[in-house]
Amino acid sequence: RLQCEVEVVSRLLPTCGLRGRGTRALLSLGRPPGRAQGGGSGVYLMVCTARDRVGVRYKVQENIERFFTRFVEEGKATVRLREPAVDVCLSKANASNLKNFLSAVRLAHQGTDAGALPLSALVPAKTSEVEKPKAKMIITSRRDYPLTKNFPYSLEHLQASYCKLARIDTRVLCLKKLRKLDLSHNHIKQLPATIGDLTCLQELNLHDNHLESFSGALCNSTLQKSLQFLDLSQNKMKALPIQFCQLRELVNLKLDDNELIRLPFKIGQLDHLRFLSAARNKLPFLPSDFRKLCLENLDLFGNPFEQPNPLVPNIQLKIPLTLVECAARATLNYRIPFGCHLLPSHLCEDLEVAKTCQCGSACLSSFIQITVTMNLHHVAHTVVLVDNMGGTEAPIICYFCSLACYSQFLDRYLQSNG
Repeated sequence: RLQCEVEVVSRLLPTCGLRGRGTRALLSLGRPPGRAQGGGSGVYLMVCTARDRVGVRYKVQENIERFFTRFVEEGKATVRLREPAVDVCLSKANASNLKNFLSAVRLAHQGTDAGALPLSALVPAKTSEVEKPKAKMIITSRRDYPLTKNFPYSLEHLQASYCKLARIDTRVLCLKKLRKLDLSHNHIKQLPATIGDLTCLQELNLHDNHLESFSGALCNSTLQKSLQFLDLSQNKMKALPIQFCQLRELVNLKLDDNELIRLPFKIGQLDHLRFLSAARNKLPFLPSDFRKLCLENLDLFGNPFEQPNPLVPNIQLKIPLTLVECAARATLNYRIPFGCHLLPSHLCEDLEVAKTCQCGSACLSSFIQITVTMNLHHVAHTVVLVDNMGGTEAPIICYFCSLACYSQFLDRYLQSNG
């Protein structure tokens, strides 16, 4: 038996058989009830739908004009019958099952002996076999979690919360149509790289687990093009990888109640981000790139932000500049193309995390660093108070590529503060 979507199209009449495109159906190959086993002449193809569970039968032996199997790997095929003159169009089938089914139909068409085709009698389809594919499944307890059967291949939304899962089930990773995956309130410690194979995944909820890291491999997967909502709140993460900001389709990011000591260095690359919450972490300050965000809602409440003091700089400036520093600055300032095919990989990684001075120039490992106060309303329309004192300001890192740039900033700062 084969479950798929079927359309029966007449080549002679305007309408025939199944109405509408893509009707869910169960295809069976067998003999009518009471028919004695013989050659292929007694074999029929039966199409059962929700409206007609008894089914419509089509004789198979020497009645197939042609098979169309060009797109069989995509779960599509067409069987053209001589009498009646119809095309049975199949789609959304499991490719492997479809190949096996077509092989059996082809053997029956050729009149293969019954011994080679151990077929049973045709029976009406069960309601569950022809009902609309299940797109949503919600599981909220361990006892309801399926252990002996697979998840429906058609699932687009799966929630499996409070199931005490220690890892992500490999069966879940086979659900290629999945758009929403909610695994909140479990005991998951690590994310498999194969979760990046869920090419349609738009929402991933991992709230209240035991995660300590987020893999850089996931950030470089197809999630770059699909993931819009990510909830990593209430875990045990201290930092996110540099590659995290490759997830540029993110709109909503939740990082509350972790142990984060910093936000991603290039967070400003998340230009689609509109909702960001990182409350109750261990953030001492915000990265310089934070200024580039354009948010609708921002929540940084409960972080131990340091009191900024621009008059006490962290000086990492080396004079004269090293040749590596000069070359790196020139490469970035003049936008010279680079890559692992031109430079060693460690140099490429250094260039990708280079700092940007207030003057717009780049600096690599030679710089002056300070923290200044930024009003969070500059990057977000709605700001949750940073502390119980009603503040909406937070310290943010600033970099300077030279003493001259830092001196210019210091002059402006002292003038504005009397």
